[in-house]
Amino acid sequence: QVQLVESGGGLVQAGGSLRLSCAASGGTLTFYLVAWFRQAPGKDREFVAYCNSRWSCSSTNYAESVKGRFTISRDNAKNTVYLQMNSVKPEDTAVYYCAAKMSSRAEYDYWGQGTQVTVSS
Repeated sequence: QVQLVESGGGLVQAGGSLRLSCAASGGTLTFYLVAWFRQAPGKDREFVAYCNSRWSCSSTNYAESVKGRFTISRDNAKNTVYLQMNSVKPEDTAVYYCAAKMSSRAEYDYWGQGTQVTVSS
């Protein structure tokens, strides 16, 4: 049973940067495809970024709203996934979740508990 734990959230000013981490335990992250999602107050959870590779994030997908500002990466030696957030905007305020799945066609098998990101204007 893989457990995912996010960290790195907090309060940041608009235009600033933040790096989120997602540490995996109970399993090897190498076996999984990984992604980040977010949920703002009163809104549905939405996709943010996806790493379509088990070895590196050479192939990625991003939501249009974060493209060019956010970068997903992974360090399998540390069993950790990252989300580098640059040029953040108030609309990026949300709880951010990492997720992992075995197959690109499958639903996500594992989710973290989330980390709050608040961007002040």
